[in-house]
Amino acid sequence: GKLYTHIGNYSYFLEKREAREQVYDVEAAKTKKLLKHELEWMRKMPKARTTKSKSRIDAFYDIKEKANSRKIRQELKLQVKMSRMGGKILELKKVYKSYGDTKILSGFDYTFKKGERIGIVGKNGVGKTTFLNIITGKDTPDSGKVNTGDTIIYGYYTQSGIKLKEDKRVLEVVREIADYIQMGDGSKLSASQLLQHFMFPPEMQFTFVSSLSGGEKRRLYLLTVLIKNPNFLILDEPTNDLDILTLNTLEEFLLDFGGCLLVVSHDRYFMDKLVDNLFIFEGDGNNRNYFGTYTEYRNEEADKE
Repeated sequence: GKLYTHIGNYSYFLEKREAREQVYDVEAAKTKKLLKHELEWMRKMPKARTTKSKSRIDAFYDIKEKANSRKIRQELKLQVKMSRMGGKILELKKVYKSYGDTKILSGFDYTFKKGERIGIVGKNGVGKTTFLNIITGKDTPDSGKVNTGDTIIYGYYTQSGIKLKEDKRVLEVVREIADYIQMGDGSKLSASQLLQHFMFPPEMQFTFVSSLSGGEKRRLYLLTVLIKNPNFLILDEPTNDLDILTLNTLEEFLLDFGGCLLVVSHDRYFMDKLVDNLFIFEGDGNNRNYFGTYTEYRNEEADKE
């Protein structure tokens, strides 16, 4: 129930929290040693209940409480298994798409290779989400071909994708997809155990989705995306939705992710860290491939202006 204030940025806070927890651990270890000594004294049950011994008995219960108080910091663990990926990934051939007079794609051509990590940037309304929907089959192109490899399993985290059933319990949401999940290290986890990895302790698993906070719903939604062991992950503006703890863990997970990755984001740090090149959506059906970081692209655009 304590609140700590840090005058500094997020990195500074992490540093100070680590130092504070180290001090806490040292104090807890000392208290446990003292408890052992005092416990022996208590077991002797001193008969002379002097004022001094009574105060020592009172102090014993304070020491016991402090020694047994555990600092529990929940950690999010993302280590689901990636499905095997074959040679053919995804091909887009001469893809056209328009809504009335608004052109989205004009003869878009691209063949994805294994392990590619691509960022998608562009102003709102230029068709980034439509492009993702065409790839995943949620939308159809006006003409052209979208050929997806037989082994490809998409994991699609979208801005509007949180459509969890409010009247379902958290555990039921996961069990509808799978009772057991294969993890990255080869072990199997039950739906309940996997929820604990995602910081849903047993007492929370039987609460209704409607009772969850916005951040908890997004974390549960991310779990439903990753539980299918995708090998082609698509993230549409993840940094808008996820809390810092989840986002940091997701970054680490994605850095080790061996499949293909498509990310729509305006978060410069997130993009620079995770993607190798960019699809630039300029509007009116003009789309180009840019080999460089998001920061380099932004700097070039600033120089042009």
